[in-house]
Amino acid sequence: MLVASGHALRLLADARRLARHGALRPFERHPDVPAELGLLARLLRFGAFAPSVPDFAGGLRACGPAAVKLGQALATRPDLVGSDAAADLRRLQDDLDPAPWDAIADALDRALPGGWRSHFAEVAPTPAGAASVAQVHRAVTHRGEVLALKVLRPGIEERFASALATYAWAADRLEALGGEFARLRPRQVMATFRQWTLAELDLRREAGNASELADAVRAEPGVRVPAVRWDYTSRRVLALEWVEGIKLTDIAAVAASGANRPALARTVVRAFLAQAIGRGFFHADLHQGNLLLCPDGRIAFLDFGIMGRLDRRARVYLAEILYGLITGNYQRVADIHFEAGYVPPYHDRGAFATALRAVGEPIRGRATSEISVGGLLDGLFAITRSFDMETQPHLLLLQKTMVMVEGVASALDPDINMWDAASPYVKRWIRDELGPEARLADRLLRGAGLMGALPGAARRALALLPPDGAAPPPIPLPPLPPPRPARWPWLAAGAALGAAAMALLG
Repeated sequence: MLVASGHALRLLADARRLARHGALRPFERHPDVPAELGLLARLLRFGAFAPSVPDFAGGLRACGPAAVKLGQALATRPDLVGSDAAADLRRLQDDLDPAPWDAIADALDRALPGGWRSHFAEVAPTPAGAASVAQVHRAVTHRGEVLALKVLRPGIEERFASALATYAWAADRLEALGGEFARLRPRQVMATFRQWTLAELDLRREAGNASELADAVRAEPGVRVPAVRWDYTSRRVLALEWVEGIKLTDIAAVAASGANRPALARTVVRAFLAQAIGRGFFHADLHQGNLLLCPDGRIAFLDFGIMGRLDRRARVYLAEILYGLITGNYQRVADIHFEAGYVPPYHDRGAFATALRAVGEPIRGRATSEISVGGLLDGLFAITRSFDMETQPHLLLLQKTMVMVEGVASALDPDINMWDAASPYVKRWIRDELGPEARLADRLLRGAGLMGALPGAARRALALLPPDGAAPPPIPLPPLPPPRPARWPWLAAGAALGAAAMALLG
């Protein structure tokens, strides 16, 4: 009871902060929000002098770092928060006031054996960047190598643990309301969000992510990943080579550098597809602040705390869906959705294909600048509701990243056509991975795997057989019929009645 009260009080305090920024206005009379919650949203706004235009990003910043991370996740879910709220939440780029240098220096001393001065000649007290979870400082080793040190904010683990527990408690109660809330699966969404954030709080895992991503894009021209310096990396500190460059948030500086912006936009799209479809391992926080234009013209990826994975089956589905949309083969796209189980089987495939056509045809062949993202998302999520499509938590990171990639590419080149940019890679991957030779190779690999599994299966089967000389297995017998109702109480009652009748007659 006390734990529930604590969660409720925390949610009320955060709701009041959101109300001060007008962020609860859209939910006050929303048809899917219970009337009691709508009334509470209006009461929380009372006396707050909230703006008429909701400031969702500002409200979540006021709620703390965990809320900022949650807002970044919700930016990919217009079906949950609405297209206007999702667009505003994409402003959450994790730029926060830094922690004091004394606290960071103390954290470095505890994380590095012998203290940070035994490893570095200098560490810049002013961070190069500060986010909700950690901040980055420029450092120089005693050998003269320049590194980027990412250090967790002091006390951040405890703050996130408390917030995540409250969010999970709230998700349980939302899903229990049923209806639209149950379809959107908030409990699964929060479980996925918890996995993301816990991974971000162990910088050794981020170091592994950076190393694996470097392998994934090694053959991809035009991009790079900073190398990890494992000697200085621990749970609370990540050391990477320092990379000079222009953040893609500064479009004016990118333009002044003379870089070919349309080519850069295509590079971002191609690099993402190479990660997501080609390797099934992709950078899932690709906003402009995590991309640098290097002096040699390559784009460097930064911040590897949130990564996504897709197994081969999901990658095949993704590639075929994109190819179907590119070529206008909506029936194939519909078939894939049904094969993947994304659409319940009691719906009609032809009707689903027609609904996809109604959304896809108006944007085919158009530049991104000519497409109404809000209208597109409204159409797509209307389809998910009409066809009872449940949220797929394993695809949330992919959805989030695709929105971010589109934003980065269109900022670099407003005239980019995302279909045209994606088409060459997707077509080549499908030809190489799903063509006749690839299908034959897959069958051979599956056959080899089956042959390799046979000895183990034989051993397990033999283990079930009795040893030589032991009793033979019992003769199989048919199952017993269901027990019939006992007859003795009725016989006893009949005998008693008969005896009583005889006594009366005698």
